[in-house]
Amino acid sequence: MSNLRLGTLLAAVIGVVLGANPVLATQDHKPTLPKIEPADDGLHKQPWFLESFLDLGEDMQEAASQGKRFAIIWEQRGCPYCKATHDINFTIPRIVNYIKDNFVVLQLNLWGDREVTDFDGEKLPEKELANKYAIRYTPTIQFFPETLDEVKGKGGKEAEVHRLLGFFHPYHFLTTFEYIKTKAYEKEPNLQRFLLAKGREERARGIEIDLMANELPAEP
Repeated sequence: MSNLRLGTLLAAVIGVVLGANPVLATQDHKPTLPKIEPADDGLHKQPWFLESFLDLGEDMQEAASQGKRFAIIWEQRGCPYCKATHDINFTIPRIVNYIKDNFVVLQLNLWGDREVTDFDGEKLPEKELANKYAIRYTPTIQFFPETLDEVKGKGGKEAEVHRLLGFFHPYHFLTTFEYIKTKAYEKEPNLQRFLLAKGREERARGIEIDLMANELPAEP
């Protein structure tokens, strides 16, 4: 079973448990930001993605200085799930604003040749770093700890606290960023259980959730 479809499958499973109902979303919850066309390398580049010298330690320090978490999004040319992430999730103001307020996001190319300095000091091309991190699918979003001390000397997958594989519908996508920002993973290491608990709480508050919708539920 392809990991690229994890987001859709997870939405379906949770939808059975919670019950999926159509929502009436306010403008802020709908895709209203402009879609980004791919650049020469085939990647969709959001204007708020980090422009850096590709030193991951420095990038994490920059994020920490702003009180934000550091994340890497891996993409590749022609990836339909990358396109869906940009065309849907990154056109919803509430999602984009939450990420910009709380995260610094670096985009890397799964097959790229740019030299990157890893947290452990090793320098290698993007495609070799992807192999070191065991990045096999796109998009993959890696989330890292709050401080450089927590990843010092580490390299590869051991440096991250969580990774998001494939396309996730907006509700799941935003909730994952909330899961990281609030450090909920420290108490609940299983994202699916966290999503289920959040969904039940919101339904109890009268928020109708359509987990397969390409927009977010509106507050009651």
